[in-house]
Amino acid sequence: MEKIGENELVKIGLFYDRVGWEEKRLEVKAKEMGIDIRPIDAKVYLLDVHVEPKTLHEEFGEVVLQRCISHFRGLHLTAFLESKGIKVINSYKVAEVCGNKLLTTLQLVKSNIPTPKTIVSFTSASALDAVERLGYPAVLKPVTGSWGRLVAPLKDRDTAMSIIEARELMNNPLSQIYYIQEYIHRPPRDIRCIVVGDEVITAYYRYAPPGDWRTNIARGGKAEPCKMTKELEDLALGAAEAVGNGVLAVDMMESDRGILVHEVNSRVEFRGASSVSNVDIAKAILEYAIREWKR
Repeated sequence: MEKIGENELVKIGLFYDRVGWEEKRLEVKAKEMGIDIRPIDAKVYLLDVHVEPKTLHEEFGEVVLQRCISHFRGLHLTAFLESKGIKVINSYKVAEVCGNKLLTTLQLVKSNIPTPKTIVSFTSASALDAVERLGYPAVLKPVTGSWGRLVAPLKDRDTAMSIIEARELMNNPLSQIYYIQEYIHRPPRDIRCIVVGDEVITAYYRYAPPGDWRTNIARGGKAEPCKMTKELEDLALGAAEAVGNGVLAVDMMESDRGILVHEVNSRVEFRGASSVSNVDIAKAILEYAIREWKR
């Protein structure tokens, strides 16, 4: 059992909106390490903007792990906590960039991180023009979202017209932001590197489940070990730095142009990684939180 210093009481808040495997693992590991962890359900928490920072510090400690699945819920909560002087992992800036595929891509391109060709448009007509420019097949993704939801392959013009028309009818302004990428002809897998601070702690392959082309473990995909290479390490650290650093999952694809980074996630799910890696990821995250608190 690992414990922190005998005379040192560390209190860490853990905000969530659904208790998953990762949240349970963080709570168990924190208790093993002697950390006073405070799980808080964001769905019922009231953000009193007039509350004194001292009250929040007493309630949550000096650092909070933000684990909300809802991007916007987590973003608003993080803004509130940071305004009261509480360190949040990941920060508002990092969560904002990683929660929006366009903002992430802009930062990757700015930092010369190889990424798929991407075009964004704001009308159904221009979206079709964007697909034609990239060529078929292409991939239409929601600008915000996770677990591969609403990610659609556009195999030909008829398919593209149908899917774009369906998006046009959705009652959500974000649905009318068309984030379109070239289709990468890759093996039926991608590579996920987990970065904690300035270290890539593990890498693994994610394979698509039968009958699907998306590699998300949450959709039934499977994990296999992936050997860490200097190329993977440099790409993962470069992508993490591009979005602002923190606890991050950097997703990559093997292509005929080399390895491309296509996504950086700020709410890291690590059940799949833990099943094929000897690294104690929950411990690494908690130790990073303590280091950030002390810094």
